[in-house]
Amino acid sequence: MTDPALTELLDLALEAARRAGALLRDGRPADLGVAATKSSPIDVVTEMDIAAEKLITGYLSDFRPDDGFLGEEGASSPGSTGIRWVIDPLDGTVNYLYGLPTWAVSIAAERDGERVVGVVEAPMRRETYQAVLGGGAYANGNALRCRPAPPLDQALVSTGFNYVAHVRAHQADVAQQLIPRLRDIRRSGSAAVDLCDVAAGRLDGFYERGLHPWDLAAGDLIAREAGALTGGRPGLPADGDLAVAAVPGVFEPLQAALDELGAWHD
Repeated sequence: MTDPALTELLDLALEAARRAGALLRDGRPADLGVAATKSSPIDVVTEMDIAAEKLITGYLSDFRPDDGFLGEEGASSPGSTGIRWVIDPLDGTVNYLYGLPTWAVSIAAERDGERVVGVVEAPMRRETYQAVLGGGAYANGNALRCRPAPPLDQALVSTGFNYVAHVRAHQADVAQQLIPRLRDIRRSGSAAVDLCDVAAGRLDGFYERGLHPWDLAAGDLIAREAGALTGGRPGLPADGDLAVAAVPGVFEPLQAALDELGAWHD
């Protein structure tokens, strides 16, 4: 990577994610409480989500006060530099609330609307994933490459479920019809971690409906820079209707199957 501007953005994202990850790991109160709900009463936001987002936006603003922000817990400003930070301060909130280890801090930088830097910090794994557009993907300094493609019926695929009951019921129906076509399905509870696991060769694919830009931004770039293909419905980018990431050779039949099964609607 030779672009000094992207080097600066990557370094800032890495340090902000490291600090937020340490806060979440070391500062989790024993009596952690629910501060609010998002899409439904069981889709929670904890006091630590809010604290981590404030830490991230405050740190980045100290160095780049005129950049824009889009954050899950409310950070939103257009900025004036062409750079926008897309932040999920705690991806896998329910896992975190229950003391499960699969959660992460996700920070991406967009330049003029294009994702150029992605960092996912997974403190309980002691792993930091990073990517720069055109510069490859890395975990703890080691280059990442997704797995060679197996046949679809030997592919291990992860997914997630919405917290709105009727949406989740349809997603379960899609998964029930899909699983006989695969090796198996996993459900980790963190889209950011799932996308990084595709990049790291731990999964052959991932799909989910109902994701937001902050869920996808960093992990999508990391997966693509590791050689995965990403998208939504055939011919469309990943979005709230459907996000798919998989190794080449699995991506195409998986995407087609999901479209056939109606994974893109409730």
